[in-house]
Parts: sequence; C-alpha cells; structure tokens
Amino acid sequence: MSVTPAKENILKRIRQALSNPVPLPFSQSEGNNSVFTEPTDELEVIFAHEFTKLQGKFVFCMDENDLLIQLRQLIDKKEWTKIYCNDNRWNKQFSNTINLETCNASITGCEFLVARTGSIVLSAAQQDGRTTSVYAPIHICVAFTNQLVFDIKDALQSIKEKYAGNIPSLITFASGPSRTADIEKTLVTGVHGPKEVYLFLVDTPAKS
Repeated sequence: MSVTPAKENILKRIRQALSNPVPLPFSQSEGNNSVFTEPTDELEVIFAHEFTKLQGKFVFCMDENDLLIQLRQLIDKKEWTKIYCNDNRWNKQFSNTINLETCNASITGCEFLVARTGSIVLSAAQQDGRTTSVYAPIHICVAFTNQLVFDIKDALQSIKEKYAGNIPSLITFASGPSRTADIEKTLVTGVHGPKEVYLFLVDTPAKS
C-alpha cells in the first residue's frame, strides 16, 4: 500500500517528536500520590463536617445501646409508623413492614464511610442492598467508627481486600439526600432518591 506525501509528512513529524520528547512540566507528579493533604482532625470530625455540609443529618452514638435509644427517639419524634429494615442486626428492633414502597423510612448498614467527601459507601453485596437506601423517602444508615476511611481510593482498596478480589457488581457513593437544580436552577431534594439522610455513627467496632 502506497503512502501519500501528506501521510509521510505526518509520520515523519511523529518520529521526530518521539525521538525528542518534551519534558513533563511537573516531573514529580505521576498521579501516584493523592492531591489531598493528610487529615489533621479525626476522621469522625471530618466526616461529620462534610456530611452535614451536604444536608445530611449526623448523629454520634457512644455505643449500640445509645444508638437504640437515639434512633427510637427519632422515630417517635417524627411519628414514623412504617420502618423497613432488611438487616438482621436491626430488623428485630425497628422493622415493622415488608413493603419498601410504602414505608416512612428505611434502615441500612454500609460498607464504609469516606470522610473527605462525607459519602456513604454501599454495595450490591450488602444484605439490604442499594435499593433500600434509594426507594424510601428517608434513609437511615447505621455505621461504626472502624468503617471510616479518608479518601475514595481508600474505600475502594478496602472493598477489594474485604471481598478478596471478588468485587461486588455495584458500588455506590451516596453523599447526602438526593438533590437536583435542573429546573430553573432551583435546588430540589428528594427527586431521585431520599429527601433526608441520617447517619448514626457508633463509637464501637462492628462485631464479626
């Protein structure tokens, strides 16, 4: 196949460029290091700050007994009569409906919490799955302090290690309630998911 003069000219310029590469403007930056500085505060503090900035509602619990008390008080105060929970750890205490579509609120666990972005990490491998956190108008997530990581890459690495390379088919990063400003640039919550998200953080490690 013949090479046209124009194509030959292009190939010549490419060969010249490869033989005389232009030095990188930031030679010390290869993308291996995080652009974010290491945290100076405790991860609990960072997460609470970022999560509430995103309109999330944060509740700290000293232990599991404190969690049960504070969560029950919230349910009673809000007069939620239909609570959906498919997590064996909490369904006996709180679940009173099997109909997710008509519940007032849902309760789930999570995989991890990302402090830097105030995000809840959910996956398809969880017992309650992602559906529970999306379809209910109110999402209540219960997490433990040993599930806190600083950055997204830390969460992904932790999931990889947790599932020994068999990564779940779906991983979701939920940052506060569902919100959009597509219509006339007016912020509206609860359009594509829960309108309120509560995070109860328990200061004890999760039991195996």
